[in-house]
Amino acid sequence: MDIRAGIITAVVLSFIAALWIFRSGFRTLRAARRLTFYRIRRQRERGGWYTLGFGLLLLAGSIALGLYGEPVAYRYFPPSPTVTLTPTITLSPTITLSPTITLSPTITNTPSVTDTPTVTPTPFIPPAIEALFESQVTPNPGAIFSEIQFTRNCTDLYNFETATVFRNPITYMCGVYTFDGMVPGSQWTAMWYRDGKLVHYQTLPWGDFTGGFDYVEWEAPASEWLPGEYEVQIFVGLEWKVVGKFLLEGDAPTAIPTVSPTITRTPTATVTQAAPPSQPVTVTVTP
Repeated sequence: MDIRAGIITAVVLSFIAALWIFRSGFRTLRAARRLTFYRIRRQRERGGWYTLGFGLLLLAGSIALGLYGEPVAYRYFPPSPTVTLTPTITLSPTITLSPTITLSPTITNTPSVTDTPTVTPTPFIPPAIEALFESQVTPNPGAIFSEIQFTRNCTDLYNFETATVFRNPITYMCGVYTFDGMVPGSQWTAMWYRDGKLVHYQTLPWGDFTGGFDYVEWEAPASEWLPGEYEVQIFVGLEWKVVGKFLLEGDAPTAIPTVSPTITRTPTATVTQAAPPSQPVTVTVTP
């Protein structure tokens, strides 16, 4: 590789790296705008601007390398004269090809059945649950929810272990999320599905907080947690906001029936004696 080819290669690589760094900084700025907490958002924005500045410097360096790199390189590495060779023409006999047989086109099999993509249904609230709404407050259409993270322990919302696959037996499941832009008193609904079948739901007016951490939970006997794919859908009013999924493996324990003792009373025979015939009673009075 000569000096010119090396300079061109370095310019192309630095230009591609500058574009990639610039794109990374832009994505960091966009992601920082969605964060709820001010301090974390400012840190992400500052890192995004630093990344953009570094990308611009690298881009300027690639342009300067393309304009001044080759003359500077020749100043330190002067080119050596090369001998110009005079080409000689050597006639070689050519071979005349004989015509070949042209194959007739073959029949291409066309598939008889064309698979069409399936339509993914949009989550909605069933009319039976909608009839249970109590709130008269208009919800905020701009309310946002983060991705739902599932855990079996919600005692500490700042330190918990999450997973997407769980094993039986379990009796409790919790989905943690962050939210922002909620209106106090607006209707909020969470529905739990197992393999597409509704197994649990809760709908009630929202509390006093407009943003922060919260969770949705379901506690049931171990026998009701059947294996399958579980899906949690969260709605604000009638508008769907977020869907979270997890997989439960292993057979659920069989419910043990509880036997309550019953007292059976055995009838007892009562012997009734017939009254004797009336007899005269003699009363003796003693002074």
